[in-house]
Amino acid sequence: MEKLDISVVVPLYNEAESLPELVAWIDRVARGGNLSYEVILVDDGSTDGSWQVVERLKEKYAAVRGISFARNYGKSAALYCGFAAAKGEVVFTLDADLQDSPDEIPAMRRMILDEGYDLVSGWKKRRHDPAGKRWPSKFFNWTARSVSGIRLHDFNCGLKAYRRQVVKAIEVYGEMHRFIPILARQAGFRRIGEKVVEHRARKYGCSKFGLERMVKGYLDLITVLFMSHFGRSPMYFFGSLGTLMFLVGGGTTVWIIAAKIWKQLHGIPLRAVTDQPLFYLAMLAVILGVQLFLAGFLGELINRGSSERNKYLIDKTL
Repeated sequence: MEKLDISVVVPLYNEAESLPELVAWIDRVARGGNLSYEVILVDDGSTDGSWQVVERLKEKYAAVRGISFARNYGKSAALYCGFAAAKGEVVFTLDADLQDSPDEIPAMRRMILDEGYDLVSGWKKRRHDPAGKRWPSKFFNWTARSVSGIRLHDFNCGLKAYRRQVVKAIEVYGEMHRFIPILARQAGFRRIGEKVVEHRARKYGCSKFGLERMVKGYLDLITVLFMSHFGRSPMYFFGSLGTLMFLVGGGTTVWIIAAKIWKQLHGIPLRAVTDQPLFYLAMLAVILGVQLFLAGFLGELINRGSSERNKYLIDKTL
């Protein structure tokens, strides 16, 4: 397979106006740095004629490649397909709205090749977005930074550079594009850095993401963290929690019954076991404990049948 210096993966949805300017800009930067390159434009089910623009760009630039989805699947799906098709030694991602500057490509490439980073994430330190978008993003990034331990200021910046091995080793799905640095570290790539990048005001169209992305983001963060710790052994989580709840509930039930028997033997007034709310809470804990244990057991059975269960990233061999 032909090797190139860089691949630029651009997921797009209804960005027909910005594509010619973006591709021309990337071409100018690559030629200025004497870099062999490709631009992979992934059309995520656009309805504004974006694919027709991609076809015209392909005729003008030999380096342009296009992938078109039959419908809108989301940014993660577009990145996944773009990563699979990429041939470059260093792979970049750029948003198609011209808010990310291709001028950052040479410096980020040097960070990958010369400084040894596996992934370099852009940091939009000065953003041209409304406050209603900036402040939730700051809080989200603080949360992701705190729970993951990865010291990045902007997890969701569209401008990133990757060593080729990284994009071939990770699987981006759902809405996981926000957490690619976490996915990369899980895959064994721990040299993750960031670079302050220029963030430009949107020139064409409008943002495709609403406030619902914050809710999805936090749900996906929980998923990523769970999978990183218990994805290969769900019994460790569900089994441990289920066993603990079963023991607490069972122990409480035994204590309630033993207390009743002791009071009966000593002629002490007592309430029926079924009149005590604690008894029902103990029974609930027992039932939930059994269910959680069974969930872990079923998870292990499913994991055992997975074709990915013994997929590991081998760095070096002798």
